[in-house]
Amino acid sequence: MKIFNRHTIIGACALAIILFDTGCKKQLDINQDPNYPTLSQGNPSLVFPVAVLATTGKVGGDLEIVGGMWSQFFTQAVLAQQYTDVDSYNLNSTDGFVQNPWDIMFTSGLKNYQYVIQQADTLKDWNYYLMGTVMKAYTTEVLVDIYDQLPYFQSLEGASVLNPKFDDGYTIYTSLIANIDTALGKNFTASTVTSPGTQDLIFGGNMTSWKAFANTLKLKMYLRMINVHPDVATAGIAAMYTNGAAFLDGSTGGAGVTNFTDAPGLDNPLYEQNIRSLNTAVNIRASTTFVNWLEANSDPRISFFFGSTSPIAINQGDFRSSNVTLTGAAVFVETPTDPVDFISLAESYFMQAEADVRYFGGAKAQGLYNLGVAAAFTATGNDATSFTASGGAYAWGTEMEAGQALDPIQQIIRQKWASCAFGGHGIESYFEHNRTGYPIQSAVYSSDPSYVPGQLVVAKNSILTPGLMPKRLIFPYDETSRNTSAPATVPSTTAVWWGK
Repeated sequence: MKIFNRHTIIGACALAIILFDTGCKKQLDINQDPNYPTLSQGNPSLVFPVAVLATTGKVGGDLEIVGGMWSQFFTQAVLAQQYTDVDSYNLNSTDGFVQNPWDIMFTSGLKNYQYVIQQADTLKDWNYYLMGTVMKAYTTEVLVDIYDQLPYFQSLEGASVLNPKFDDGYTIYTSLIANIDTALGKNFTASTVTSPGTQDLIFGGNMTSWKAFANTLKLKMYLRMINVHPDVATAGIAAMYTNGAAFLDGSTGGAGVTNFTDAPGLDNPLYEQNIRSLNTAVNIRASTTFVNWLEANSDPRISFFFGSTSPIAINQGDFRSSNVTLTGAAVFVETPTDPVDFISLAESYFMQAEADVRYFGGAKAQGLYNLGVAAAFTATGNDATSFTASGGAYAWGTEMEAGQALDPIQQIIRQKWASCAFGGHGIESYFEHNRTGYPIQSAVYSSDPSYVPGQLVVAKNSILTPGLMPKRLIFPYDETSRNTSAPATVPSTTAVWWGK
């Protein structure tokens, strides 16, 4: 294994590797490039930010395109081809959207986080130990949530294991939670601890915020378990609250990378991938699913996302339409300085609201839900006060869909879905759909007069069995062609271990 260094806070060389995928896992392990240091020349402060950028580049790039389309915030422009494979669910094992997140998040992400953890443990630098542990857990959790299984334990043990066995998601989750607990228990006042400062691209070295991120990530993983291990989820969440765990809130903000600039290789990864690197900036267009829901609720965020209060939208996946009007469909607004959220402030509040409903009687749920909606609006420069006030479209206990009030969990997840349109977070809302079944999958297509705004539809040109939607990415060819321990590929319509 080798490490990747950086020259500045967001180095162009590191981003070139992370965002443009110059190698696969085993190639990066074997080849020695003189432009990059060996392990013996590295240290946690050099390696950690590059690992963070690997996670950022894939979560905010490839997985944002997949998640944004599958969450139906946007769709492929008509009579164009750039993302038709994503929008039609036609992602085979060699597709870049299947291989790139696996390759880069594993090699430049997990292996570098593991290096940071091991070196920090030797140095007793518990700040970097916690930071590496949390980001390794977050990155692993995303990979498990989209691929279901990973060659996790043996693949991080070194080159002697050439065909690491795949581990199930639940076992990996429990290990991640245990590792976070170990990291949180370290002595952060020890004389051996160093301040990360600007090497920490997420919180600038604020360890209080890192501890809140760690707890919020644990909360998310426990909530993911509710369908298959409800007893573990209940006990884990109860213990966190009994011990007074602090979560991401207004004092910490969300967890993510925000310091992008308007320059090649230094900008938001979706903007870099979808706009700066292509010969057109208009591939990603407004989806009827999201636009109709925003319009039905007179939601001002519609202008932030689509530049208009009444944008033309395309029914999801209808990229072969000959309707000339759709060539004027609104482009999904992107800027080079958009953030990439790992856990947004809104998401943290919505998770806390869900936990309160499920486990603590719901007395605090309304207040937490209102904070979540407010944070989601504020992120787009809008004010949610009138929407959560009595009589407002999103008022607690009265938000309607198809003539009926949503129950508390449905209302929380519906607003979490809408919040994930911001911050490169579309993959998270799709995970939540697969966990909770919400937003509901519509029985009709969005062109049908009986369509309910905001319900997800099967994409027009889906290559899957009618009525089915994807629930995972299949294992990438880069892995299955080289690892004899890889399990048989299962269909993309099969739920991951925690899904419905």
